Amino acid sequence: MAETIISPGVFTRENDLSFVQPAPTAIGTLFVGPTVKGPVEVPTAVTSYGQYQRLFGTTFTSGSTKQEFLTSIAVRNFFRQGGGTALVTRVVSGSFTSATSTDITASAVNDTSFTLATLGEGLIYNNSTGAGDAGSENSDNSLVSGSADNLRWEVSNVNNSKGTFTLSIRRGDDSNKEKVVLETFTDLSLDEESPNFIARRIGNQVQSLSGDSTYVQVTGEYPNRSNYVRVVSVDLPTTRYLENDGTTVREDGNGVSYSGSLPLVGSGSFYGATGDIIRGGDTYYNGFTANDIQGLDAANYNNVITLLGNSDDYQFNVITTPGLNAADHATQVNSFISLAETRGDCIFIVDMGDYGDSVSTVAGTADGLNSSYAATYYPFLQVATETGKNEFVPPSVLIPGVYAANDNSSAPWFAPAGLTRGGIPGVLQAERKLSKANRDTLYSSKINPIATFPGSGISVLGQKTLQTRATALDRVNVRRLLIELKNFFSQQARNLLFEQNTIATRNRFLAAVNPYLESVVQRQGLYAYRVVMDDTNNTADVIDRNQLVGQVFIQPSKTAEFIVLDFTVQPTGASFDV
Repeated sequence: MAETIISPGVFTRENDLSFVQPAPTAIGTLFVGPTVKGPVEVPTAVTSYGQYQRLFGTTFTSGSTKQEFLTSIAVRNFFRQGGGTALVTRVVSGSFTSATSTDITASAVNDTSFTLATLGEGLIYNNSTGAGDAGSENSDNSLVSGSADNLRWEVSNVNNSKGTFTLSIRRGDDSNKEKVVLETFTDLSLDEESPNFIARRIGNQVQSLSGDSTYVQVTGEYPNRSNYVRVVSVDLPTTRYLENDGTTVREDGNGVSYSGSLPLVGSGSFYGATGDIIRGGDTYYNGFTANDIQGLDAANYNNVITLLGNSDDYQFNVITTPGLNAADHATQVNSFISLAETRGDCIFIVDMGDYGDSVSTVAGTADGLNSSYAATYYPFLQVATETGKNEFVPPSVLIPGVYAANDNSSAPWFAPAGLTRGGIPGVLQAERKLSKANRDTLYSSKINPIATFPGSGISVLGQKTLQTRATALDRVNVRRLLIELKNFFSQQARNLLFEQNTIATRNRFLAAVNPYLESVVQRQGLYAYRVVMDDTNNTADVIDRNQLVGQVFIQPSKTAEFIVLDFTVQPTGASFDV
């Protein structure tokens, strides 16, 4: 900061040259699957399980039985294990639309003041059992069909002299005596020129998957600042609400005061949404088929696979799709593996089969796959769900939490396995206790065993990827090391685009990446490294093609997976001197 020197004195200054190059941006895990509510096929970042509950829900009732989607169990376990950011992509079957607000009537005009719509989609947002019924209220102001998963609106504090009012979004299962307010917007206005214009304050954008499923199309002028609703229309705008004297309320061309456009004090609900998460007879925890994955068909995943190929908009380093498995849903599983390989910045945790499949069955399935960007685990694990029941769920539900705990305690290049970093808390029991022969068969087929040890609990006892060839990349920790390094180098290289291809530019890059690689060495991720970006790989011909070339040589650290201890029995009197 520049200092003005006028009168005599002694001036001290600080020059802080201790800038530390930041580590790669912490990304997170991508969870793809059905949820109770929320935006459809729009990847949404959540930073806590509480936020996930508010946006996507947890339990629901199918028939007379309470159920919970695997997505919910997986996200909950991820955050319990220390996960930072989850990217949730909701998959549905059929057509889903938003619910719109019941009539928000203007105070002195027989018309609607403005209309809202839910950001989430599906019948669950309706205060009714169907799409066309607007629903009604009981005598205590509670909604007839209100639930914790739907919404209601309330208008209060209408100020006719200023043209402002307050809008609150409440939970659908509250009442006037026991209000549950989710969010409140004060001093809203229908004046399009006001900074408090309702559409500007709340947002009016609609997000939907493009026709070719390659991007999320956004329509509307103002970004959504509400977590729950958007403004569909302002039917009676009050541009420049006051006359020039600043006190008199303006009138429209028919001599009607603008104050009549303001909404009446009151509350209402939402209706008109379509889309049911329940098809009837659905399977929720295991026993899936190609046409029954928690109420979905395998083909319902196809659109989001295309969308998630956009690595600029959506960043993540782990993918999990609980419910899909390689035996029953080969097309979609292969597509997710190809997605990870094409992006090159994530690893796919995939299940080989279903509950009850034998060791030899899942081994045969894994033998047919070959990729260092995917890893698989066995067997199924029993956990307590929020339905109050204990259920066996696929390993892909819980392994992202193991990765998260590993990254928190150590780093991505440490093996997420063993008794130190491979423990899976919260598991009641494994589907089966694996013998040494079982574990040998699984590991030979690139499947990571989940072992049960008396007194030590349940732990992951392997870290192989699905790569068949025996190289360093057939281990999860090395693959994740490469992902971490490539993400960091990409971030740094992006800053060099369209810079002059000179020694100064190259040295700026080297000055950023070498200290980071040295820190990886100190944190046991590498044995050694070398980065080359000089005249040897940036010849005149390369420069003339507008290219800047760098080479990174690394020696990844290896893990001790086989510990051999030789015991030698010696006779009495033998010397132990070396």
